[in-house]
Amino acid sequence: MTYLEVGMVINIELTKRQDLILEIVRNEGPITGEQIADKLNLTRATLRPDLAILTMAGYLDARPRVGYFYSGKSAPQLLGDLARKKFVKDYKALPVVIKESTSVYEAVCTLFLEDVGTLYVVNDKGYLAGVVSRKDLLRAMLGKQKLEEIPVNIIMTRMPNIITCYPEDSIVEVAKKLINYQIDSLPVVKEEQDGGRAVLEVVGRVTKTTVTKAYLELASDQSI
Repeated sequence: MTYLEVGMVINIELTKRQDLILEIVRNEGPITGEQIADKLNLTRATLRPDLAILTMAGYLDARPRVGYFYSGKSAPQLLGDLARKKFVKDYKALPVVIKESTSVYEAVCTLFLEDVGTLYVVNDKGYLAGVVSRKDLLRAMLGKQKLEEIPVNIIMTRMPNIITCYPEDSIVEVAKKLINYQIDSLPVVKEEQDGGRAVLEVVGRVTKTTVTKAYLELASDQSI
């Protein structure tokens, strides 16, 4: 049993069910009332008084459209918990892919037509070979060579020096990589085998805008 001190005057003994609710929310929060009820095989109406007591006493806090969370967590911790439950696979966009033989001129045109900051370069088998950024293309444009004659594989960043992510990665992991490596986007990849060698297939992309969108959506999650 847990004893709850109210107003620094009296102690109230929590019931076994209230202890279980605290344990669930502490380990899995933010979590909705319906989810807590399902875990205890009870109805939402049955739990409502317990949730009200725990919330008024300060053990739990509740956020509209998000759920209940243990009040011992700070706001940044809560935001982090929520973001860790949002995954790349739910936010990735279609990748913009070009071949190694594509000229710098064609790459520049593709970059502006698709309105992206990074192009992913694949080899003849369609596997990730490199990445070309706006900065790479700008540097190439400052040279004296004809852009139509320079293939992107001359200026691209090559494997294995490319930072990637996987569909199962959380948005928090992606945000850390974008910040730590000071890049604008990451290719979302899936590992394949090619003649016994591990290769990467590009299945999407995530950007700083992707991460911003995910964090903004935290405010409009499911109702408690």
